Amino acid sequence: MPPAELSEPVSCPASILITPVPSYSSSQETISENTAGISLSIHGAEKQIRNHHKRSAPCHHTSERLPVVRHSSLPTVRKSINMEESSSGSPDSAVTNGKVHHPAIKDVNIFFDGSEGVNSPSKDDDSLLHPGNLTSTSEDRSRLETGKDGVKETSKLSGLFFRDGKCRIDYIVVYRKSSPQTEKREVFERNIRAEGLQMEKESSITNSDVIFLKLHAPWEVLCRYAELMNIRMPFRRKIYYLHRRFKFMSRMEKRISRFRGWLPRKPMKFDKDTLPDLEENDSYTAPFSQQRIHHFIIHNKDTFFNNATRSRIVHHILQRIKYEEGKNKIGLNRLLSNNSYEAAFPLHEGSYRSKNSIRTHGADNHRHLLYECWAWWGVWYKYQPLDLVRRYFGEKIGLYFAWLGWYTGMLFPAAFVGLLVFLYGVFTLDYCQVSKEVCQASDIIMCPLCDKYCPYMKLSDSCVYAKVTHLFDNGATVFFAVFMAVWATVFLEFWKRRRAVIAYDWDLIDWEEEEEEIRPQFEAKYSKKERVNPISGKPEPYQAFTDKCSRLIVSASGIFFMILVVIAAVFGIVIYRVVTVSTFAAFEWALIRKNSQVATTGTAVCINFCIIMLLNVLYEKVALILTNLEQPRTESEWENSFTLKMFLFQFVNLNSSTFYIAFFLGRFTGRPGAYLRLINKWKLEECHPSGCLIDLCMQMGIIMVLKQTWNNFMELGYPLIQNWWTRRRLRQEHGHEAKASFPQWEKDFNLQPMNDYGLFDEYLEMILQFGFTTIFVAAFPLAPLLALLNNIIEIRLDAYKFVTQWRRPLASRAKDIGIWYGILEGIGILSVITNAFVIAVTSDFIPRLVYAYKYGPCAGQGQAGEKCMVGYVNASLSVFQVSDFENRSEPKTDGSIKYCRYRDYRDPPNSKEPYSYTLQFWHVLAARLAFIIVFEHMVFTIKNLISYLIPDLPKDLRDRMRREKYLIQEMMYEAELDRLQKERNERKKNGKSHHNEWP
Repeated sequence: MPPAELSEPVSCPASILITPVPSYSSSQETISENTAGISLSIHGAEKQIRNHHKRSAPCHHTSERLPVVRHSSLPTVRKSINMEESSSGSPDSAVTNGKVHHPAIKDVNIFFDGSEGVNSPSKDDDSLLHPGNLTSTSEDRSRLETGKDGVKETSKLSGLFFRDGKCRIDYIVVYRKSSPQTEKREVFERNIRAEGLQMEKESSITNSDVIFLKLHAPWEVLCRYAELMNIRMPFRRKIYYLHRRFKFMSRMEKRISRFRGWLPRKPMKFDKDTLPDLEENDSYTAPFSQQRIHHFIIHNKDTFFNNATRSRIVHHILQRIKYEEGKNKIGLNRLLSNNSYEAAFPLHEGSYRSKNSIRTHGADNHRHLLYECWAWWGVWYKYQPLDLVRRYFGEKIGLYFAWLGWYTGMLFPAAFVGLLVFLYGVFTLDYCQVSKEVCQASDIIMCPLCDKYCPYMKLSDSCVYAKVTHLFDNGATVFFAVFMAVWATVFLEFWKRRRAVIAYDWDLIDWEEEEEEIRPQFEAKYSKKERVNPISGKPEPYQAFTDKCSRLIVSASGIFFMILVVIAAVFGIVIYRVVTVSTFAAFEWALIRKNSQVATTGTAVCINFCIIMLLNVLYEKVALILTNLEQPRTESEWENSFTLKMFLFQFVNLNSSTFYIAFFLGRFTGRPGAYLRLINKWKLEECHPSGCLIDLCMQMGIIMVLKQTWNNFMELGYPLIQNWWTRRRLRQEHGHEAKASFPQWEKDFNLQPMNDYGLFDEYLEMILQFGFTTIFVAAFPLAPLLALLNNIIEIRLDAYKFVTQWRRPLASRAKDIGIWYGILEGIGILSVITNAFVIAVTSDFIPRLVYAYKYGPCAGQGQAGEKCMVGYVNASLSVFQVSDFENRSEPKTDGSIKYCRYRDYRDPPNSKEPYSYTLQFWHVLAARLAFIIVFEHMVFTIKNLISYLIPDLPKDLRDRMRREKYLIQEMMYEAELDRLQKERNERKKNGKSHHNEWP
């Protein structure tokens, strides 16, 4: 039969193929068609085609042939075999125009029996799991040959292979028999077989309604799509070379290495015997090509494409297969969205636990290796095995953990300097003139902080608050603010360099994202209007400019409205603080009555945290609605739009109260006798006599600790509880020993799926923490230390969650962290401005500086030591006559107090203009504005200079890239010369040499 007549294969209806089988045996009937296997020589010998024995079973066909719907973007199958010929045999290969075409594989094994015993996870047949046999081809072959029979026996029980123990499961698709979308699934599965994927179905042990569809990609399919997807594979071991060193440098390096030999080994690095040598990271790679397959290092065809790559190829195929006649009826995602299938995921590589020690017996699989070397809490101080993470989860997740590890490592100097600033405040506390004067000012009476119920208080009563304020507001605060602004720039610039190194090691330098598919919602909305895509040249749905602008305006209005909701929530907190100050001041308990302002601040912060968490739930729903309203064209556009909205909402929600305390609390209250009131009723809250910085520190400390604790619980505690409840239900239904016998797909299906938004929640949590660490760090120097402690836990917590609690996510590629980098740069710029205002407005740094140089004992002498601060407290307090109080503000006292003091720079009541601002007030105001301008310009200049001086690519990496490009060209040229030389020799032997042959 000519090949053209075989272009549309016909398969049996699913109702005929699905037959219960009591047990598996070598003689049972299966519907299978094995293709011709290709034996390839590593050094470029000619291909030898070996025909395997075919084993087929009779199939009852219906009289009507069912059409196979194929998508135009898929490569044509080299040869499709009619299922009618399976019983009588089919040609092994077809030769057309001198090319060998191999038949596509359509292997469907369907089983619905009770259970599949899994006593213990078998070792993966991957040579990279066993250190020591990594570079020698002969050793790999001998190991594979000797362990071949054992692998076949254990693979049947591992849950990672088909029932034959040979075909590895590359992807799992789950559906329910009760689902009404049967016809779509049948067409979809026929087209899966037409693309060459092998299939096997099996019912669930715990629920007979759940069906698992196991997919396997044969070698020919993997090669075809690896070439189509431009997947880079290793083809030659890397050649490392050293630069010529001067004799002096060589001697210095020898001495340094000799000195290092005396030191203990680095505890944070893993032993080389523990981690396998990942061959692709030590080899030059090139886009896979079947024509040049002899150039690539192929020790074992089963392990040449790792499991993550195999799953990615299968997912790529499934996303481009049609399930119904129609333009947009294509892809697995749409079948998941319309509930035709319930879940789709790649399998974990067995259990993450083992009875045997990894040091004595090695790792059972990559999941076990990741758990022991990464997700286990006992290795919290070790470096992350990023190459293993990338190999198992893909580049996108690997980049997240690389960024998180880099951010955590960069927090060490910031936390150390912040701790030094705090300790400086502790050690200089006894020498602080301001706190001494506050503690000794027992004769200074301060005006009440609220109406009627708040009593007069002595300034010495706030001695503790003055000392605590000095711990955070001291002479080193300005230096630390400048340091953190520079640190943020250095962190981002060096992350660029680190990302470049990772991109080079992971072959992401020349990788470009594929032309993304249009979102189904966009196609459904704008299917009537089409425009030719300038890249693909194909017509596609088009959104008019006016429609896009109108939707963006509505979305921006929604964002603005939600920001107003945040402001309203902050306004409610302000009213709460104003009302409860008087309530706590009249409280029966003396402890609360004497510390009414601290109680007010503490309860307000806790209530604010509850409001923040409630509004976050609302913001997520609003962000979804607004993003879908915009109708983004592709998934990446949708993700970027949603990310920006969620970050903006949560950032404003989390920091609005902090901004209020830092820049508005106590600034617009007026003065005693002429207070500014809210709705002409409530007097606005004033700062403590020791300043507002203590309130800001309390706000940041409580929010930061509670937020991180809550996030960690939701990230790990919630999946743990859900998985525990699932295991408990299974134990009750099937007994305590049942779970040990579950196959791997059953275990993974019972795990929690990854978040709907991927890594969004993980990135958002860290970006908000970065904002807390940098924006108000001048008021809370311990913020980097708290962030460091949290991140050390966060890395292992996320690792434990990915390895043990979640289904294995699909490996995907990415070159960087995406839109998050721009958000980090924006936070870095905002941090410079906010820290300048915190130092100038919130803290007392500028008033003290003005007093020391202009009004203190050292005025005009150019000095600003502690001796120059004598009398500062008295100079910073104004006098108020009690008889000038308003009736609703006058406290209930016996009338013995005639005057009280308050924080401001105003004239006394007996002056020509009572209570008017003094000259010192204007000097302080001018100094504050000047400091903000000078600080911002200086820090921005330093940031830009650092950005200019630090190149994005390290010099050695640039040289390595050039060297690799040159070597690859030389290797490919030499390989082609070798091949041509061999062909010439073959022709000479056959007597077919030509005189004009080249070379």
